[in-house]
This record gives sequence, structure tokens and C-alpha cells, in this order.
Amino acid sequence: MIFERVESEGLAHYSYIVGDGGEAAVIDPRRDCDVYLDLARKAGMRIASILETHRNEDYVVGSAELADRTGASVHHADSQLDYRYGEPVEDGQTWKVGRLELTALHTPGHTPGHMSYFLRDPDGEPWVVFTGDSLFAGDLGRVDLLGEESMHELAGLMYDSIHDRLLQLGDGVIVCPAHGEGSVCGSAIAERTWTTIGLERAQNPKLQLGSREEFIRAVAVTGERPPYFERMERWNLEGAPSLGRVPSPPALSPDAFAEAMGGAVVVDTRTELAFGSAHVPGAQSLWLEGLASFGGWYLPHDTPLLLVGRSNDVEEEVRRLLRMGYDDVAGYLGGGMLRWHMAGKASARIRTYTVHDICRFLDEGNELSILDVRSDEENDATTIPDALHIHLTELPERLGEVPRDGTLYVFCGSGLRSMVAASYLRRQGFNDLVVILGGLAGWKSTACPLEL
Repeated sequence: MIFERVESEGLAHYSYIVGDGGEAAVIDPRRDCDVYLDLARKAGMRIASILETHRNEDYVVGSAELADRTGASVHHADSQLDYRYGEPVEDGQTWKVGRLELTALHTPGHTPGHMSYFLRDPDGEPWVVFTGDSLFAGDLGRVDLLGEESMHELAGLMYDSIHDRLLQLGDGVIVCPAHGEGSVCGSAIAERTWTTIGLERAQNPKLQLGSREEFIRAVAVTGERPPYFERMERWNLEGAPSLGRVPSPPALSPDAFAEAMGGAVVVDTRTELAFGSAHVPGAQSLWLEGLASFGGWYLPHDTPLLLVGRSNDVEEEVRRLLRMGYDDVAGYLGGGMLRWHMAGKASARIRTYTVHDICRFLDEGNELSILDVRSDEENDATTIPDALHIHLTELPERLGEVPRDGTLYVFCGSGLRSMVAASYLRRQGFNDLVVILGGLAGWKSTACPLEL
């Protein structure tokens, strides 16, 4: 028997492979699907079925790719949509996987046709439910992605799905959602690595709400929608272009890299300190761990990308970009910034000051123009007086509000998001920029005390 969870870093996406008796099923596969092939091969199994819980928005589903490589049948939820591949799932439909049995449960809410899959063990006993974007550890899936006009209706459907279907499965049933902590598909997903129906019944804040009406008010809220979601929704109906294998972009010499820059966006995935010290002029800073979270706000799909990586191996960067539909990676800087400098190429830098430096400047009577790119929740909890607050994801749309006169000090709480913002501002013609390193724990200004 095999039962494995596959975690895709950055997007906090969870997919699963279960198998027995020589056959396996995969639930919500990612696009770079070699991991499932490897797991099945090691277990001596054939992937026979691919099950989708819903039409995803935040990553490219790998069902069509995996089916091409295995001959497996694809079964998709949201049958009201115009899929170009696979077959629609019906409520109550079952699949035998060796001695295991999977049953489809219609759990609308996140989407109208959302399906969960209930797994019974070899003895026929309740074991696992794959909940997709309905029930997470500590949270529930969003109901706003189809538009504000339908989110109250979907929130009501979510209430019914949770209380009338999922919670009825039994407290001992393991809950396997499609996302973990850090996903944009849930604002408060807990850090619990594994959870159960019983744990969620007792500890999930949204399951403690007393009435259906109270639940709808709490759940029917709008969240951020990255621009790249539009491509994900289209590709996840059509089936994304086939990869065959994860492509390996060429290592480019400094001269070749410089020549290619004319029609491309340079993405630098190094840390904020490395980027600030020296980077290819015009590069966009997107540190590796933040690539999935913020790349969709700052990278176009219709322009080739060039990479400056943390090492001379950019496979992980390429994989994370592919999962978001960024297929056109034209190459990377072979040898990194060291080789760039050794070739005599000019580099740019962005000044960095520590939060202690900033507090000292303020206490010496200096007036500083501070741009705070933290989230609304962070700013509401602790506010820097007189700072201009624009969340990092809103910066491209609100660029006109950012002052261009004088030095602009960019703050986020660590320096990582600040460098993303500063590099974007530099690309838009802002030249006098300083990134503040460090967070609120080091803020000791008496002239500018924090507002709690």
C-alpha cells in the first residue's frame, strides 16, 4: 500500500497519491508530475485514476500532463464548466484502488461543483477525506473567487457542506486538504501538519460560529486576487501545455545575458542583502521562498524571464514558475553575479539601513518618508505613524501615490518584501531608495513611537 502527501513549496499546495494492489490514484496533482511517477514506480504500481477536487485558481493542475504520461483516466469536479479534458465526477461515484475505495462527496462552497473524496481502508473502515479547498486545518476555503455577487450564496453552501457532509464522517477521519499554511486560498490556515475531523470540530474558529447566518457573515469576505489567477483558471479548463519533462533553461554568459535583457524581465531570487549589495540593473527582486507568493503580482506572462539564482542550479526556481504558468524562462546567468562582475559588467545597488539606524535618524529630528508595504492586518496591529501604507501586492496599482521627491525608506518587517518593492520602484524610475532591515521588534524610536 502507498499513501503519500506531496508538498509544493511556495504555493503551499498539497497533493496525494494512494495505492494498493498494483494500482494508484492521484488527487489534485501539480504540473511537474514526475514525483508521482517516481513514487508509483518505487511502489510497483500503475497510476490508474486522477481525481480533481475543483477547478483551481492558484496553480496549474497537472492532470492532463500526468494522464498523457500514464494513460490514467481524469475525473474533474465543477462539471458545470467547459472542460476540454477528462470526465465529470458525480456525487457518490466510487473508485476501487486495490482493497481501498474512494467515494466522491459533493461539497460546494469554494466552487459550486467542488468535490471531496472519502477513502476507506482495506477493512472498509472510514480513514481519510481529501477536502480540496473546502476544509483546511484551522480555516475554510475562500468563497469570493467567483465574484462578490455569488459569495454569500457560496458561503451558505459551504456551511451545509461542512456541517451536513464532512463533519458527519466521524471525528477520527484524517483531513487531507489541498493547501497548508501560507496559501492564498485560506487566510488563516493553521500550522498543524496533519489534522482530523475531530480536531477541526474542536479547534477551527469558523466551526465555532453558532448559526448559519453568523457563518455566512464571517466567511463571505473578499480577499486578494493575483493577476495570474486568470491564466490558471483558463489553463485548468483547457489543460496546460504539455511539459514532457521540466525544462532546463540554458546558462548564459554575461554577454549573452545582457543581450537577452532587451526583451525580457530579469528575476533575481537571491536574498535581500545579496540583491541590495549588487544586482543586474533593472532586475526584479523576488527571493526564492517569496516567488510563489508575490511573483504573480510582478511578473508578466507574455514576456520571457531571465533568472539570477542563489546558485548555479535554478531547477527549483523553474519548477515554482511552471506551477504558476510561467513557461518562458529564456535562461539564467551562468556563474551568477561573480561572473557578471568578472566580465566587467556594471551592477546596481539599493542602500540598506537597519531599523536601529532609522530610529536614531528619527530621534535626531530628521523627517523620513517611509513606505510601509506590510499587509493590512500587520498595519492594523502595529502602525508606524505618518508612514504611507501600501501593501506590497497593491503597489503596482497605487504607484501614483508614492512620492518621488527625496529619499524613500521602504519597510516591511524584515527587508525581504521591502526589497521586492524597492526593486520594482527602481524599475519605475525611483532612484533614491533605502530598504529598512529588521522588524518592529527592533523599533526603539522615542520621537516616532509605534501605535498599537
